[in-house]
Amino acid sequence: MGKRLLLLIVTNILVMTTIVIVWSLITTYTGINGSFQTGEPGLGIDFLSLMVFSLIVGFSGSFISLAMSRWIAKKMMKVKVLDPDGPLSAQERDIVEKVHRFSRAAGLPHMPEVGIYPSAEVNAFATGPSKKRSLVAVSQGLLNTMDDDAVEGVIAHEVAHVANGDMVTMTLLQGVVNTFVVFFSRIAAILVSRLVRSELQWIVQFAAIIIFQILFSILGSLVVSAYSRHREFHADQGGADLAGRDKMAHALRSLKAYVDRAKVSDRTDDSAIQTMKINGKGGVMRLFSTHPDLDERIARLEQR
Repeated sequence: MGKRLLLLIVTNILVMTTIVIVWSLITTYTGINGSFQTGEPGLGIDFLSLMVFSLIVGFSGSFISLAMSRWIAKKMMKVKVLDPDGPLSAQERDIVEKVHRFSRAAGLPHMPEVGIYPSAEVNAFATGPSKKRSLVAVSQGLLNTMDDDAVEGVIAHEVAHVANGDMVTMTLLQGVVNTFVVFFSRIAAILVSRLVRSELQWIVQFAAIIIFQILFSILGSLVVSAYSRHREFHADQGGADLAGRDKMAHALRSLKAYVDRAKVSDRTDDSAIQTMKINGKGGVMRLFSTHPDLDERIARLEQR
């Protein structure tokens, strides 16, 4: 889920920034009052109009990002989509059959697209705008490193994300976060622009909106990441229900062993770094992690 969430957050920030830039240009050259300032005593801000605008931009950004998520994942990760009716290698057909078997067990009305992406990292992800238009992809590194039981556990975990509707849930949460990001970035930009001469206020406000929006989006990702960590435990349980608790636990232990080996050997190549992202982080950086610590995930799964 970490990889798809990162793609969603980055795409969301880019989409929202684009919307705000286009809106600012339109209001500037058409004379529409898009500043949300009233000229009244005090702050002089039309908070109701600003909140409506923030809701529209916030949820537009998140839903556009969701609609683009599968396409972007394929392009950025260079995913090879496997045609179940086409010629496949034994390994590719095995992956398709695993995804379809778990999808049927999870009660999905439509089979997800299945793909493999060329990376040495030990990872997998699921994405897509809905259960009907989802994608489950695994890295070649995962297939080369893990045994069959561990691969089944990983795939079952990703199918559980699809069955749980986590992408849509995360999108709704992102929409709420976006709304507050747009709302408070506008207020902060208006206040900052009033510190300069009137002829410079427009350009200062425009630049401040972009800067504050990016900064507040990064802070907002703390909320999204925290919820993502919460959903990982549910996906682990869902994976255990689909593949069996032993296979799910074995997949987590295999991943933990790989990460530990990477740390011991002090590997700094991209594959090790990317894999360690799904093991959570210590200290303050743990707040930005989309995944809980693997030891905690294993302990939670065994407790249940």
